[in-house]
Amino acid sequence: MEALNEIEQNSKVSETLVTKNERFDVTIENQLKSHESIRLNEVAEITLAYRTKIKASQRPRVICSKQVYEVLLRFWNQDALEYIEQFQVMLLSRGNRVLGICTISTGGTAGTVVDPKVVFATGLKANASSIILSHNHPSGNLQPSEQDRRLTRRLVEIGRALDLPIVDHIILGSEGYFSFADEGEL
Repeated sequence: MEALNEIEQNSKVSETLVTKNERFDVTIENQLKSHESIRLNEVAEITLAYRTKIKASQRPRVICSKQVYEVLLRFWNQDALEYIEQFQVMLLSRGNRVLGICTISTGGTAGTVVDPKVVFATGLKANASSIILSHNHPSGNLQPSEQDRRLTRRLVEIGRALDLPIVDHIILGSEGYFSFADEGEL
């Protein structure tokens, strides 16, 4: 601090900035005052934790797409299933036990936006071993669009890089589902 005071006294440095016909003098003194307001020892602590109220043995175990569909359908907001598109992830343990289901995004009648960072932040936070993607088509058409395929490929690539694999992507409706894994599209 003493060295900075000496610099300030020995050099009468000022910069003149002209913006919209107004004149501002920026001096070292003003710069020092702004740096003093920053408290470098005050940094937020980040804690990673996963807590559940459900015992591991009581969580549903899914081993096929039909079971995944049944669990998702029970969880899904039935008022939204044929009304608006939603994207959800099912998080799985190493033993294919469902750790949880999380809604990633809710859109309109023809689509929703999915942020890969949110998908994988959710899986990492829950310490999941794998992820099943899911979304509904309010139209009832269960066939994936080209956009669905591109998103799935992108998320599969990211999952490989993070060692958090995407094991399926289910498109569901009230009368059935489409499984990317069953159709060999993963």
